[in-house]
Amino acid sequence: MSEPPRLFDRTLHRKRLDRAARGFGQADFLHRRAAQDVAERLEAIMRNFPVAVELSSRGGAFREALSAGPAAERVGFLAEADLSHAMLGGRGGARLVLDEEALPFASESLDLVVSTLGLHWTNDVVGALVQIRLALKPDGLFIGAFLGGATLTELRQSLMDAEAELLGGAGSRVSPFADTADAASLLQRAGFALPVADVDRVTVSYEHPIRLMADLRQMGETSVLAERHPKPMTRALLARASELYVQRFGGPDGRVPATFEIITLTGWAPHESQQKPLRPGSAKMSLAEALGTVEQRLPR
Repeated sequence: MSEPPRLFDRTLHRKRLDRAARGFGQADFLHRRAAQDVAERLEAIMRNFPVAVELSSRGGAFREALSAGPAAERVGFLAEADLSHAMLGGRGGARLVLDEEALPFASESLDLVVSTLGLHWTNDVVGALVQIRLALKPDGLFIGAFLGGATLTELRQSLMDAEAELLGGAGSRVSPFADTADAASLLQRAGFALPVADVDRVTVSYEHPIRLMADLRQMGETSVLAERHPKPMTRALLARASELYVQRFGGPDGRVPATFEIITLTGWAPHESQQKPLRPGSAKMSLAEALGTVEQRLPR
């Protein structure tokens, strides 16, 4: 079996997270939104999860959101895990430094795994999901949020057009994100049962594109493509990209929008008690009988 392509430099990503850790709370609005959404989803699931792990815990927003709601009583032991040791610093509780691409958990050892805005940086998302499924007990739950394909479309287009104009060609300076249409299939390919994918599109208003880029650095969400761009970012290129951003997307007040797309996946480790789709032809009643009408054949 061939290895997946190495799209991201995970070592560089860890360094960017380490650098962002000290001031992460100043730009953690996306992470908090995703963490709050995951916690609210757990509130609707009336069952206990004795052993749980959160991946990509960053500043601890999920534990905070969980503690504020009724689901906290149903989640027993919770370990927070992150690629960056610095992100886990300064708070108590069980903490693990790990790489989502190489999970250390024993088979069928966890009741719940959540992931808050980290899986989009893995080189093999399906491989990471398979590891999560294997770590879950039968009928264990996974809820994971990550950034989708519409994220930063304005910035991506502005940078590419500025580069084409100034350098005569365009390369990728914004990391690619998973296509929304493929989201649910990721869980199916990883062997999860009852897969569900939801999309939350968030538009954030900035006074200038430079402020957006500053927030991305503070989030640890800047590009870490393994294949470096052959031409460095220059002040002239950045200035032109900012001009195009404002011209094309700016509002009457001069502010600019930035799109973030949060895809949330929900899936269960397979168990014999779960509902399964009927085999084709196994229905005991036709649709016409169920609707109380007469089935009529159409003329050929």
